[in-house]
Amino acid sequence: MTIRDITDAAAWDAFLASEPWSPFLQSFAMGKVYEAVQQKAVRIAVEDAGQIIGIAFGHVVPARRGRHIAVPYGPVIADALPVERKKEVAKHLVQGLYDAAKKHGCTFLRLSPWQEAESEPLTMGIPSPLHLLAEHVWYLPLSGKTEEELLAGMRKTTRNLIGRAERDGVTVEASVNPTADIEHFLKLHDETRKRHGFTPYTNTFFRAQVETFAPSNHCTVYLARHEGRVIASSIHMHMFGETSYHHGASEHSKVPASYLLQWRAIQDALKRGDQVYNFWGIAPTSTDQEGNTIITKKHPFSGVTLFKTGFGGTLLNLQHCHDIPISLLYWKTFAIELVRKWRRGF
Repeated sequence: MTIRDITDAAAWDAFLASEPWSPFLQSFAMGKVYEAVQQKAVRIAVEDAGQIIGIAFGHVVPARRGRHIAVPYGPVIADALPVERKKEVAKHLVQGLYDAAKKHGCTFLRLSPWQEAESEPLTMGIPSPLHLLAEHVWYLPLSGKTEEELLAGMRKTTRNLIGRAERDGVTVEASVNPTADIEHFLKLHDETRKRHGFTPYTNTFFRAQVETFAPSNHCTVYLARHEGRVIASSIHMHMFGETSYHHGASEHSKVPASYLLQWRAIQDALKRGDQVYNFWGIAPTSTDQEGNTIITKKHPFSGVTLFKTGFGGTLLNLQHCHDIPISLLYWKTFAIELVRKWRRGF
C-alpha cells in the first residue's frame, strides 16, 4: 500500500462513485468550496497496485476554540475489503491526516465517518462533545419506485399538504440561473435562522457551493413561488446516484410551499434515475408501547423531523463523531464544546 496526496479529481470521484455509499461531502469539488472560504483542503488517498482503495478529504477549520481538520463523512474505504484490511487502510489515512494537521498547526482531528452505528469502527478516537454532521439520517430509496408508489408511502397529512400547496397556486421551479437566484435562498435563510436561532453556514459558503457544483449540474436551487413571491427555496445536490436535500429555507407562512418543493425535487431525482433521496439529519426517535414514533423534543432537529419523515423512507444511524487530539490545547476545546452541547440541547 502507498499513501499520498492526490490531485486527480477524476480518479478520486471515480473511486467514490464505485462505493455503496458515496457522500458528496467527500467529493473532490467539495475541497474547492472550502478553499473558497479560506479553509485549506487536505486530500489523502491509499493505493494498492496503483488502484485507490481508500480516501479521506478534510479541511482546516481555523476556529477560535481550536484549529483542527474536520473530515466530513470520511474516510471512505473500499467496501469489498475484509474488515482487517479496512482497518489497515484507515490507519494509513488517519496517519496522513494527522501529519497534515500537525503541519497546519492544528490541535486535533475531527472525523465524522459514514459508517453504520452497529458496525465495527474503522477509526478510533475520543467521542466528540458535539457532532460534526447529522448522525441520524433519513433517506428515501428510489430504485424501482414509481411516483404513485412514493405518494402511497407518504404520511396522509404530507400528501394532503402537497395537494393543498398546488390548490393554493404554489409553483416550484428549478432555477436556470442558480448563481443569481441563490440570493432568494439567502434572504429566506436569514429569516429562517432568526426564527429558529441556529448557527448557519456563511453566505460566502452557500455561494461557493452553488458556483462550484451548479455548472456541472450537480446542484439545483429550487424556488417555490406564491402570488409572485419566492416563499421557499432549497439547495439540492446530485452526485453519485443520490440527491441530497442539503439546505432549505422558507417564510413563516400558512402556505405549505416546502412540501410541494420537496415533492418536485423527489420527482426530478426519480427522472434522473437516482437511487437515493437523502433528507439528511433528523432528531433521534423512539417507539412507544402502541408503536407510535416519539421524537426527542429538545433536539435541534426536532422541528424538521416530522416534516422529513412524512415523505416516507428509512432511518440510517451513523457512528458518532470522534476526535484525535494532537496537543493538550484540545482539552480546552473539549470543555467549551461540552457547555455548548448542553446549551443547544444535544
